[in-house]
Amino acid sequence: MSIYQWFVFFLFVQIVHFLGTWKLYEAAGRKRWEAGIPIYNAIVLMKIIGRPTWWTLLLFIPIINLIMFPVIWIETLRSFGKKSSLDTFLGIITFGLYISYVNYTQKLDYVVDRSIHPQNKTADTVSSLLFAIIVATLVHTYFVQPYTIPTSSLEKSLLVGDFLFVSKLNYGARVPTTAVALPMVHDSIPFVKTKSYLKWPQIPYLRLPGIEDIKRTDIIVFNWPVDTVHFFFEAKGRPGVIKPIDKKSNYVKRCVGVPGDNLSIKDGIVYIDGKVLQLPERAKPQFSYAVVLDGKTPIDFEYLLRDMDVTDRIGYKSNLKDTLLFRALTAKGAARLRNVPGITAVIQEITKGAEQGIFPQINEWNRDNFGPIYIPQQGKTVALTTETLPFYQRIITDYELNDTGEKNDLKVTGNEIRLNGEVVKDYTFKQNYYWMMGDNRHNSEDSRYWGFVPENHIVGKPVFIWLSWDTNGKGFNKIRWDRVFTTVSGEGQPQSYFQYFLIALAVFFVGEYFWKKRKDKKNI
Repeated sequence: MSIYQWFVFFLFVQIVHFLGTWKLYEAAGRKRWEAGIPIYNAIVLMKIIGRPTWWTLLLFIPIINLIMFPVIWIETLRSFGKKSSLDTFLGIITFGLYISYVNYTQKLDYVVDRSIHPQNKTADTVSSLLFAIIVATLVHTYFVQPYTIPTSSLEKSLLVGDFLFVSKLNYGARVPTTAVALPMVHDSIPFVKTKSYLKWPQIPYLRLPGIEDIKRTDIIVFNWPVDTVHFFFEAKGRPGVIKPIDKKSNYVKRCVGVPGDNLSIKDGIVYIDGKVLQLPERAKPQFSYAVVLDGKTPIDFEYLLRDMDVTDRIGYKSNLKDTLLFRALTAKGAARLRNVPGITAVIQEITKGAEQGIFPQINEWNRDNFGPIYIPQQGKTVALTTETLPFYQRIITDYELNDTGEKNDLKVTGNEIRLNGEVVKDYTFKQNYYWMMGDNRHNSEDSRYWGFVPENHIVGKPVFIWLSWDTNGKGFNKIRWDRVFTTVSGEGQPQSYFQYFLIALAVFFVGEYFWKKRKDKKNI
């Protein structure tokens, strides 16, 4: 839905609210017209039902309002003596329209001093649960979201099994585009394996102000732009379901190119505007290496890998005699291997020639030799020809809308390009785009394969590892203790703050014990 359509819908809701509640307002000692003034009518209603004025704000926060509306319906009915289980059921099942029935057909006795405290243990439990869900949803949606690293694409910087806190504040919290969805779940309901949202209505893209801009080398969580699913209520063999932006799968990569950059990759090294991209110390790019053995000297690889702090590095033994392929090895690790007796050569694998599946599928580049390519910047204009169109076609047809809020209609006939019925020779971008890559360069599905990441797909910035779980570990060592309570970004190597947390926790409990003991002595 466009902004105009949402405005019309909002006015329609206000009219329905006025027609269905004006008698209730009068019965509560308010003026009839107060039921018809947008926003103000909600503030007055909070006073009528005995709830704080700030609850009005919750009615306008997407996802949170889905929880609040049923609460307000029930509270309104109870404020006029309708507190039976049937009244509650009818209020919810009719989406609040039962209030209109009461407004016109029932004797309206306003309960002036209605107790807002739960009347029994069940009501108290439900009330506490709703409050917890609202707070958790608010934090999850607009402040901090937990995230788990599922793949090795950022291996060494972030490990499989790292549990992160992703800040929504750094780049600005994104208002959910999906208006109707279950709180605190992503695209599907756990165990049920069915979608957790309705595709309609959709809220226009809006991002709150952030505290910093996305910078090169930042690690970013974003929605995978080309994500579709093949199991939401569809027959086998049918095309995938296109997800709303905020329900696409979450990916985490390193941003190596920002809007306006000219990016290229030469022998695996990223260049920005012709200069080598300088990575932070914590970033450890990895490539595949062929390790050639002399076939005579015994090598204890288990000890060697452990000594190098490398896990799962031997991919397979190749067809070449006495040659091993290391799937993901840093330059430092490669240098270490070159000094090991029995190893005669350590050769970095560099892909040569055209490689299928590389963006923009023009069969000229590969994962190690790519570009140059321009990363689109909002407000900038590029020439649009049949040669340049493959780079920007998905942006025009999938990521950006025309002036009426609809998807663009792009057609190519020979050398002629028509956009929404008009012949065009250039295109102006309506939002910023980014280029994301994994540090594990030969084991990462990233922008080299599917292209740009639109700004409206950005979720947040990983800031903190609160737990790291090693599935290959045993017993106490399943937890990577040196990674618990470490920061994701920063200078130097990561440092765990877990010991300081334990000390602070101990001080808190000891202090609380003596405080209670002292309080008990005063009460004697």
